[in-house]
Amino acid sequence: MGRLVMKFGGTSVADVDRIRNVARHVAREVAAGHQVCVVVSAMAGKTNELVALCEDAAGGGAYDAAEYDAVVASGEQVTSGLLAIVLQHMGIPARSWAGWQIPVETDDAHGRARIAAIAPAALEEQWENGVVNVVAGFQGIGAGGRVTTLGRGGSDTSAVALAAALKARCDIYTDVDGIYTTDPRIEPKARRIGRITYEEMLELASQGAKVLQTRSVELAMVHGVPLRVRSSFDAPDSPDQVRDDGSGPGTLVCKEDADMEQQVVSGIAFAKDEAQVAVRGVRDKPGVAASIFGPLADAGISVDMIVQNVSADGQHANLTFTVARGDLRRALDVLQTHRDDIGYEEIAAADDVAKVSIVGIGMRSHAGVASRMFRTLSQKGINIEAITTSEIKLSVLIHEDYLELAIRALHEAFGLDAA
Repeated sequence: MGRLVMKFGGTSVADVDRIRNVARHVAREVAAGHQVCVVVSAMAGKTNELVALCEDAAGGGAYDAAEYDAVVASGEQVTSGLLAIVLQHMGIPARSWAGWQIPVETDDAHGRARIAAIAPAALEEQWENGVVNVVAGFQGIGAGGRVTTLGRGGSDTSAVALAAALKARCDIYTDVDGIYTTDPRIEPKARRIGRITYEEMLELASQGAKVLQTRSVELAMVHGVPLRVRSSFDAPDSPDQVRDDGSGPGTLVCKEDADMEQQVVSGIAFAKDEAQVAVRGVRDKPGVAASIFGPLADAGISVDMIVQNVSADGQHANLTFTVARGDLRRALDVLQTHRDDIGYEEIAAADDVAKVSIVGIGMRSHAGVASRMFRTLSQKGINIEAITTSEIKLSVLIHEDYLELAIRALHEAFGLDAA
């Protein structure tokens, strides 16, 4: 029927029993006539164990990044070998692959490598012989010939990159059965989205939704890879797992079509790990923003929301921005170090804020979205501290105590709980 890349995360392969369950999903697709390539993560918790071993071996000090990659990449190799053994025991020809064997070529940025190219000929040769390819995700080989890893969540990226190279569609199996309008743990009325555009999924992922890794969505969008998010814990032999039209269960991440614009807002994302910094009393002149954000960038600190207000005298301004909560202390240290260059009067900081974002391609063609969002929050007594927008996203910063109330109110206001 076609070429299919199936990716399974750590919770899906947490032990041998779950690996057997994964094998049954694979067997179903093989029986349907697909040429299957499976990409696996390390068993749940194993990567953290391997990282801890590296830290222990280094006595708490610095360690060689290339050797770190050599150690942590072994987790996925264990999983791929175990799944191949289970498939073989079921009578399905299978073989495992490490990233360097294919090869998945990357740059030499150990721990955060980016894929440069994939040569899929060896995998395609195995397909011609009826073999299921089981690939260790999260890894490749650098230009210097050393094993590299792609960073946390890198198995998603591996799967999409392989699907692009193989001209296959890609199913990402997780512990949830698709993308939801928001987190069901906060809003019980949240519902699964049948289809969502690459752009919407990219915004949701970048604003805090954890189901898909941002880089994998970017790759899928650039290469036009059909991407489906589905649950590995659904019964593998359920009739709902395969449909005559090939659509299947879960959520399809795809190109935009006309029908998809009818829904103004598709989902609500949030981030709890935000911190707010206000730099007050800086001179309102060219170059001041660069004097603030340049040193932060040099320190590797990413800045998100930015608001600038000019004071009543027209000579000074206040700049407020957000950073990840874990970067707050470093950000304040950087600003203090560069105080003379910036020339600010004072700095205020808060780590009790959260970001809420509404996302939808329908926002491009529907007026009044911002006013509805602001009115809804106002009616609940929720103060907005900062705002950022894009063509299909609107984000606000609020006090973290009101996060769940804001999500539920916005979910209802934009009709996301309607069937």
